[in-house]
Amino acid sequence: MRRNLTGVLVLIVLMLVVSACSGGNSGSTSETNGNTPGTATTTADNGQPKDGGSLIIGVQADPVVLNPNYAGDRVSLTIDQAIFAPLFQVNNGKKTFYLADSLTPSADKLTYTLKLKKDLTWHDGEKLTADDVVFTINKILDEKQHSFLRSNFMVNGKPVQASKVDDTTVDFKLPQPAPAFEAALVQVSPIPKHIFENEADIEKSTKNDSPIGSGPFKFKEYKTGEYVTLERFDNYVGGKPHLDSVTYRIVKDSNAANLALQNGEINVNYLDPQNVETIKATDKFDIFPYSEGRLAYLMFNENSDTKQLNKKEVRQALSYALNQDELIQVSYGSKDYADTAKSALTQDVLYHTNDVAFFNNDVNKAKELLKSAGAEGLKLRIIIPGGNKVQEAQALYIQQKLKDIGVQLDVNSMDSSAWSQKFVDTNAKDFDLAISGYIMGYDPDAYRILYSTGSSSNYSHYSNKEVDKLLEEGAGESDTTKRGEIYKKVQELLAEDAVIYPIAYTKTIVAFDKQYGGIDQAVLKPVVIFEDLSKIYHK
Repeated sequence: MRRNLTGVLVLIVLMLVVSACSGGNSGSTSETNGNTPGTATTTADNGQPKDGGSLIIGVQADPVVLNPNYAGDRVSLTIDQAIFAPLFQVNNGKKTFYLADSLTPSADKLTYTLKLKKDLTWHDGEKLTADDVVFTINKILDEKQHSFLRSNFMVNGKPVQASKVDDTTVDFKLPQPAPAFEAALVQVSPIPKHIFENEADIEKSTKNDSPIGSGPFKFKEYKTGEYVTLERFDNYVGGKPHLDSVTYRIVKDSNAANLALQNGEINVNYLDPQNVETIKATDKFDIFPYSEGRLAYLMFNENSDTKQLNKKEVRQALSYALNQDELIQVSYGSKDYADTAKSALTQDVLYHTNDVAFFNNDVNKAKELLKSAGAEGLKLRIIIPGGNKVQEAQALYIQQKLKDIGVQLDVNSMDSSAWSQKFVDTNAKDFDLAISGYIMGYDPDAYRILYSTGSSSNYSHYSNKEVDKLLEEGAGESDTTKRGEIYKKVQELLAEDAVIYPIAYTKTIVAFDKQYGGIDQAVLKPVVIFEDLSKIYHK
């Protein structure tokens, strides 16, 4: 589970991450009281949810790293959500507190005071205190530790300062008001100081191989290519979990995963749209389509050795070759599972607009642009994860459409883990296109790590000084009207530069075994499936 990469992917198929913020969130958040999360649990037939039993969740790859300061792929984030408790979560504009009891801003919005719940413990029995929260923030900010979360805690080039007031109180001091601060903090799940304080490189530490967290389930066993098993943590802040254990079964091929679902070998799994009716016909599963605030897109690698994709006109030409409506039909079967996308920002984000330039479905214009750019007769390569039926269909469609404008496209289907590493390798030059997706949460400041020049998560290698300047300004602008204008301009520039080809704002589909209950209380979430696995029980 160690990584040798600097930075982390921003949710691949998945991609980066404000995993704690669901679609439909607004920028202003109100607080629930400090009660135990998810206390209104649905009861079983005897009046109480049953305790005991296990749950098996299907995942498409091995985890990359089990440490929330570095996890950015869907599998690692999903497992981390069960191992590491967050400070708080946000749903539909309201906070639900977990490790934290409250978060209070000062009148000038320059200081935020975080109160922790009392008597918190780590899985190994050690106390979880303000020292752990301060340690976590300091390690995120430490440039030598290479956490992709670092930029979220930099305001106009200056770091947020975290300081311990007492064992249950932390003050965060901001160099200037930052409207995105709470959206940054919602991403933080503390890591234990007593485990990592002497580690020179936390990302590569062997301590991540047997992680110690504070979430509802604690690490038990990991067998590469097969499974990760967690067991119940009785002292979880949200209350003793109902299940004895949770196993994440690694099934890289979607056909094999569907067969395992039908045979009862997996209880929870993502579904491709074309497989919904087959699984529904078993009458063993409830099917839940829900919005993750996710954009599926075609990425242009401007750093490829083809040396043509760094030209805006070439990216526009390749975009013109495609027909979004056809691509959605090929990928998702209908628009029931996908909405039209034009902006690089997702529908759930503040200041989103689809009123931007969109290069689509004009073969003659595509040929004209390629000719003017001196890029006729291109030979390109696209990478896709093997076993992903949606991306396989998309790649074959793109291959045919590019052929119509005289561009040869070779499709390279890779093992999903190898594909992930290739995609996030900022030095990779041996591919030109990739199909991916990201979920960024409700605040547009999160997009800085994707589109700022030189950012560790700028996998397209895009660079535009005006965009850089606007993204910095937007991070610190408190006036909502001015901030909206800034991000509208950002979206216009990204669209005009054809940094990506937006395919669709997609819905995620989850199959949930009818033998289990508590899904409403567990809360379906972007990326990680469930906000709080402690609420799931076997009927």
